[in-house]
Amino acid sequence: MTSFLQQHRLALGALLALLLLPFIVGALDGASPAAVWVNASGTSKFVQGLAIEVFILALYALSFDVIFGITGLLSFGHSLFFAVGAYLTGILLKNFGFNLWQTLGMVFLAAIAQAILFGIVLPRVKGITFALVTLGMGSVFHILVMSRELGEYTGADVGLQGVIPPAFISPANERLRFYFLALAVLILVYLLFRRFVDSPTGRVCIAIRENEGRARMLGYNTFAFKFAALLLSSFTAALAGAMHALYQPIVSPNTASMGFTVTALLITLIGGVGTLDGALVGALIYRLLDFGLRRYLGESASFINGAVYVAFVLFIPYGIVGTWHLKSLQIRTGWQRLQRLFRLNP
Repeated sequence: MTSFLQQHRLALGALLALLLLPFIVGALDGASPAAVWVNASGTSKFVQGLAIEVFILALYALSFDVIFGITGLLSFGHSLFFAVGAYLTGILLKNFGFNLWQTLGMVFLAAIAQAILFGIVLPRVKGITFALVTLGMGSVFHILVMSRELGEYTGADVGLQGVIPPAFISPANERLRFYFLALAVLILVYLLFRRFVDSPTGRVCIAIRENEGRARMLGYNTFAFKFAALLLSSFTAALAGAMHALYQPIVSPNTASMGFTVTALLITLIGGVGTLDGALVGALIYRLLDFGLRRYLGESASFINGAVYVAFVLFIPYGIVGTWHLKSLQIRTGWQRLQRLFRLNP
């Protein structure tokens, strides 16, 4: 038990901090734990909302990392997975009167369908050709949600508005409950992904990323393993999209654009490609950086954001978590050397 706590002390500390975050922020703002518990307005409620956005982005980035970072499939249409979950959730709740569980069931089926759609082209194309084909698929969906013919359901270029989430997780009245639910979903999905990567299936996916020809030569059906990664990615991105529709007052057509796929790519690059942990760290930095710059610089924030991302790619090409893994041995050796130095010179 002690060794487990020592091995995972950083992750457990971060989890404890996230569990206590609403109450700590409330205390700093002069609000009692009881006031935070009943969702009283204040800084704590705002921070909860910001954290929920980070959790949703982290889910989305995880779904991208498992196909790009782990399996080596570059998709330019990944926003399709997210947007289908978001739009389908909003339309079923608003226009068809489905309850939450029926809606999630339909999102689950839609995730299978879109994974099959992407899987159809897997045996025929790879590399940049696969990326361009997926870009075409994502662009078609973006055009559909922007079209006037479907405007009654999707809101066209205005976006899908007026979605009323179930009362028990309403972001307006039950934000703390939504916060803990989003945190729980993120933790469960992360553990599932970690188990997937450490499993024989995940190891074959990594082998496909490194050298698909050799994996095929060893007798592995690489299509089946790539499709398994696609299916897991589709489920996760669609779930993130569903949570986005439940939390946000509007589902923007931008969520179906290539720009939103680039968002997943940026988050993954900032955190570290193929690390899984990097998706969590990258989502946090991306959202806080975007929020802070837009708050203080307004429209000029886009330029600064772009410069920061370029700096990340140039100077931290392996991302924050990737660089830490790469340099951790050197850091540990240097720290031990400093400790010995201080012991010798009290």
